[in-house]
Amino acid sequence: MTTSKVKTLSLIAVTWPIFIESLLHFSLRTADTFMLSKVSDEAVAAVGVANQLIMFMFFLFQFIATGTSVVVAQYLGAKKFDEIKKYTGNGILINLIFGLFVATVIIVFSNQLLGLFELEPELFSQARTFLIIVGGALVFQAMIVTMSMIIQTHGFTKETMYVSGGMNIINIIGNYLFIYGALGFPQWGVPGVAISTAISQFLALIAFALVLYYRVNLKLTWHDFIDIQKERLKKVLSIGIPSSMTIISYSSSQIVTTAIITLLGTQMLATRIYTLNVLFFVMILGISLGRGSQIIIGHLIGAGKMDEAFQQGVRNTRWSILLAMVMTTILVLIRERLLGLFTNDPEIIQMGAILLIMGLLLEPGRCLNLVYGATLQAAGDARYLMIVSIVVIWCFSVPMYYISGIHFGWGLIGIWFVFIADEWIRGIALWARWRSRVWEKKALVKHKSENVESA
Repeated sequence: MTTSKVKTLSLIAVTWPIFIESLLHFSLRTADTFMLSKVSDEAVAAVGVANQLIMFMFFLFQFIATGTSVVVAQYLGAKKFDEIKKYTGNGILINLIFGLFVATVIIVFSNQLLGLFELEPELFSQARTFLIIVGGALVFQAMIVTMSMIIQTHGFTKETMYVSGGMNIINIIGNYLFIYGALGFPQWGVPGVAISTAISQFLALIAFALVLYYRVNLKLTWHDFIDIQKERLKKVLSIGIPSSMTIISYSSSQIVTTAIITLLGTQMLATRIYTLNVLFFVMILGISLGRGSQIIIGHLIGAGKMDEAFQQGVRNTRWSILLAMVMTTILVLIRERLLGLFTNDPEIIQMGAILLIMGLLLEPGRCLNLVYGATLQAAGDARYLMIVSIVVIWCFSVPMYYISGIHFGWGLIGIWFVFIADEWIRGIALWARWRSRVWEKKALVKHKSENVESA
C-alpha cells in the first residue's frame, strides 16, 4: 500500500509559510490595482467590481475544500491512508464539477450579474470582459483551493507557499507585458490582465498536482475520484457547509457595516478602510495561526489524543495572542506614519490613530475567535461555530453598529467598540466550548478503544 508523506508538525513551522502565502495573495491584489491605475481609473473600477463577484464565488469552493482538509487531517492522525486517497480524489472531483457549474453560470449570466451594480456603459463592457475570462478560470481555482489545503494538511505548507509565490510572479509579469505592451506583446489592458490571471492559475494548478503526486506521494487512481459514497460526502459536508456559512455570514455583515459607516460620510469610510488595511497584517497572522492550529489538532484528534489536542489548542491560542499583541504594539508606535502612507488628511490620521490604539483591545478577542474557531472545525464541531457567528453577528453586532454609530451619534468610535465587543463575545463563546470538551464527541474518525462518535 502506498502511503502519503506527512511532515512532523509544529505550530511555527506550519504557520509561517501560510502567513507569507496569505501576504502574497494580498500583495497581488495591490499590484493588480497599482498596475491597472496606469491604464485608467475606469479600468481599476471595472476590475474591482468584477472581483467582488469572483471573490464571492471563490468562497463557495471553500465548503468542499475545508471539509475535505479537516477530514483528511483526522484520517492522517488515524493513519487510514486508503481513505485519505478517496477523500482527496472525491474532493477534487466534486469541486471540479462545482467549478464548471459556477464558471458556466458566470459566463452565461454575466450581463445580469453586473447589471446589479448599475455601471456606466464603458465600465460595464470592461468589467464583463474581465468577469467572463477570470470567471471561466474559476474551474482552475476550484481545484487549486482543494489541492492546496490537502497539501497543507500533510504539513507541506512551504510547498504551497512556493507555488503561490510563483503564480503571483507569473501574474505580475503577464500584467506588465499586456498593460505596457513590452517585448512585442499586445497592449490589451483589462483583457490582458484577465488572461494573465487565468494563465497563472492554470500553471499553478499543474504545479499543485505535481506536488500532490510527487512530494506528498498521493498517487490517486481514477477509482479514488469516482468512488463517491454517501457516508464520506456526509462527513465532508458536515464541516464544509457550516464553515462556509460562517464565512458568508461574516462577509455579508461587513457589507452592511460599510453601508452604515457610509452614513457617517466619506471621511469616516476612508478612515475605516485605511485602519483595516494597517490591521490586516495582524488579522492575517491570526488566520494563519488558526489554520496551522487546525492542521495539528486535526492530526491529534484523528490519532485519538484528545488530552494532547486540548492542551495544544490552549497553547496555540496563547501564542497567537502574544504574537498579535507584539505586532499590534509595533503598529501603534508608528501609527501616524503608517496612516500617512494612505492619506494627508489630518482628521483621518487622527481618527485612524485612535482606532489603531483600540486595536490593543480588539486583537486578543479576535485571536480567541480565529484560533478556537479553527480548532473547533478541526474537531468536527463546525456547526457550533456557525451558530455562534450567525447569532452574535446578526442579533447583536449589526444592530448595535447602527444604534451606537448613528442613533446615539457616537460615530466610528462607537462602531469600533461594538466591533471589539463582537470579537470578544464570539471568542469567549468558542473558548467556553473548547474548555467544555464537548467537541470530543464530534470526531470524524472512530476508534475502537474509545467511545468517540462519528459526526
